[in-house]
Amino acid sequence: MQRIYQEVKTPFKYGLVLVPEDSKKMVDSPSIFREGKNWYMSYIVFDGKGYETWLAKSTDLLHWETLGKLLSFTENTWDANQKAGYIALQDYRWGGTYEVEKYAGKFWMSYLGGATEGYEAGTLGIGIASSEVLNKPTEWQTAGHPVISVKDTDTRWYDHETIFKSTIIRDKNKTLGHQFVMYYNARGSDKPNGKASAERIAMAISDDMVNWKRLGDKPVIDHQTGISGDAFISRIDDVWVMFYFGAFWKPKAFDRFACSYDLVNWTDWTGEDLISPSESYDSQYAHKPFVIKNKGIVYHFYCAVDGKNRRGIAVATSKDIGKSTLRFPE
Repeated sequence: MQRIYQEVKTPFKYGLVLVPEDSKKMVDSPSIFREGKNWYMSYIVFDGKGYETWLAKSTDLLHWETLGKLLSFTENTWDANQKAGYIALQDYRWGGTYEVEKYAGKFWMSYLGGATEGYEAGTLGIGIASSEVLNKPTEWQTAGHPVISVKDTDTRWYDHETIFKSTIIRDKNKTLGHQFVMYYNARGSDKPNGKASAERIAMAISDDMVNWKRLGDKPVIDHQTGISGDAFISRIDDVWVMFYFGAFWKPKAFDRFACSYDLVNWTDWTGEDLISPSESYDSQYAHKPFVIKNKGIVYHFYCAVDGKNRRGIAVATSKDIGKSTLRFPE
């Protein structure tokens, strides 16, 4: 665990790399991937009504140009006002290509979906979307129904209230007997008292990216209180590493990691946070990790929330590469 920590730690905060266009909006939840010579970021925008998913482009991982939307609001659908997307089937190798793989001739993403207006309002579920184009702001096609929902027959005690962010990898070795593995965070009840409680990270598996089944009868990350969520999976040598965030089981929100050899049993890091609030732009929350290594430098992207509840995307690095001049709009 100490070896992994030394490899992934990013003590140098570069600062904000993407902020909303005006003070009425918030940006959140970065997914970073590469196609050709360019880097791309899918991210979500909250405008007071709900979440939409957007795309940005970069050549250096630090300066980003917004391209447009990938998932937009719709009418009279189960996900009309919430479509927060996260790129799936990415090269998870530490220091790898970070390219996104096609399956069945398409690129894929999972998304947090719901019909209720507001910030993560109402009962949320997980949707699946696909596209033949990855690097352009074209509308992705959704399946038209949630693939994991609180109404499913295999709902567990820990996810029967609402379901949040998800991440999907393709395990070609079929460690769990299935090639597609999903980690998602959800809120349910504590056994055995049934009281509403923590947000935890759980698992699901699939053979076709559309039909999903929950795996196991307990969460894989559970701190009994507060939030544990927004997993991002990487593989360092023979170790699976799950980057995730914690909140409220100690003050504020912060990024952590856990390690596994089998994708099911995870050992939690008990040392220092990878990222925690320390700057004016992330003084409230520094959370929701996406961590990659490129050309010998580790980049830890995260959602930064300041004292005025403004949200943007920030990055910290393993080497000192200077400071950003980007600021939140007033």
